[in-house]
Amino acid sequence: MVNLLKNYSYHMRVRLLRRDTIEDFAKGHANGKTHFENFLEILDYADWSEPNDITKSYSGNLLSNGSDRVVFDVGGNGRNAFRVICKFAFGIKLVRLYVVWIGTHEEYNALTLNYKLTVWNY
Repeated sequence: MVNLLKNYSYHMRVRLLRRDTIEDFAKGHANGKTHFENFLEILDYADWSEPNDITKSYSGNLLSNGSDRVVFDVGGNGRNAFRVICKFAFGIKLVRLYVVWIGTHEEYNALTLNYKLTVWNY
C-alpha cells in the first residue's frame, strides 16, 4: 500500500489562553482597540503546523532560535504601536498560545532579551 500520508501536512488550530488579558489591555488603549480585535480574529482562524507558521499568520517574530516565545506587532496609533509576547506549545492536535506580556512598542524596546524569554506576567 502506498503511504498516502507521506506528503500530507498536519495542521493544528490555535488556542489562545488568557484572551481576556488582551481584551482588558485593549480597553485601556482605545487607539489600539480595532488592531487588537483584528489580531484576535486572525488567531481564531490560525492553522499552524510548526513555529515558522506563526510568522505567516500575523506579523510575529520568534524571539530567538529554538525559543518557545514569539512577539507579535499589533498596530495602534502609528504602525506597530503595541507588542504581545506569547509562549507557544505545539501539541498533538492543538497549539496553545499563552499571553505572557503586553505593552507599548517603547516598553518592549526597553526589555532585555533575557527578560523577553522568561517573563510571565499573566
